[in-house]
Amino acid sequence: MARSFTQLSTLLEWLDLDRDKLPFQCDDSADFPLRVTLDFASRMRVGDAGDPLLLQVLPLQQESAVVEGYSQDPVGDMNAAVSQGVLQKYNGRALLITTAACAIHCRYCFRRHFPYQQQHIEPQLCDQTLEKLNAPDITEIILSGGDPLTLNDQRLALLLSQLKQLPYLKRLRIHTRMPVILPSRVTPELVNILRDFPLPVTTVLHINHPNELDESVATALHQLRHSNTHILNQAVLLKGINDSPEVLKELCEKGFRMGILPYYVHQLDKVHGSAHFQVSRERALELEKQLRKQLPGYLLPKFVTEIAGENSKVSIGRF
Repeated sequence: MARSFTQLSTLLEWLDLDRDKLPFQCDDSADFPLRVTLDFASRMRVGDAGDPLLLQVLPLQQESAVVEGYSQDPVGDMNAAVSQGVLQKYNGRALLITTAACAIHCRYCFRRHFPYQQQHIEPQLCDQTLEKLNAPDITEIILSGGDPLTLNDQRLALLLSQLKQLPYLKRLRIHTRMPVILPSRVTPELVNILRDFPLPVTTVLHINHPNELDESVATALHQLRHSNTHILNQAVLLKGINDSPEVLKELCEKGFRMGILPYYVHQLDKVHGSAHFQVSRERALELEKQLRKQLPGYLLPKFVTEIAGENSKVSIGRF
């Protein structure tokens, strides 16, 4: 992470791109700064301003536009906070904001305005948090953030050692981009920590384009599978990046070859600054229809949206 690109000029120079000749206006003074790992940037096409990986992280002037229907908390996180760093939206599940840190700043991130200073837990859980989690109606805990795998192995092990003591817990879920953004994060120690956890573990990755997957990711995922974790992927539908049946089909098939089962394709969460990524519902429905014709059922992700206040994700065909 220390070798990440945090300056737009440095990233563009590394990709042999002239800022003055880009087909769009960039803005690197935003309150959501650029961050992208060297590993991820190395999969971008040199000299290509339209590269689908670059477009996910490039700060544009368009982000400052005020667009009706877009807000700083599009999925109702703050209304779901039941204690500091603990969100509970859906029956049986509690989500922990483990950290504010991410190895990459995706421009469409629905938590780009999240108040992490007031809403996160520490690896050493306080009595109030443990009391909130130790409840018969919480059988699954989701580690989120930020990215929970930005915690080092020692801090992660401390957190899991407390969670495994919860008598009602049946499952653990980890939402992360780290095996893709920084494959070296999948250490032997991490594999051992997850393997030793006494309950089923599911790792949900976030991969939007097949170009994000290379041999270094395949190696990391091969190691991760040795921890006996189930590996799923959820993508965000992004205009100009993956809004074609060909790209989504390749993403599902390429990921499956690396041991990833498609889970969700999310309609964009309408967070302020992301409107230029929006794909229409009609287009999303057409993409789902096309994929249904081309993929077996077990490779077909669910096309969903999240609506604040609803008690589950909602199929895009229903709203």
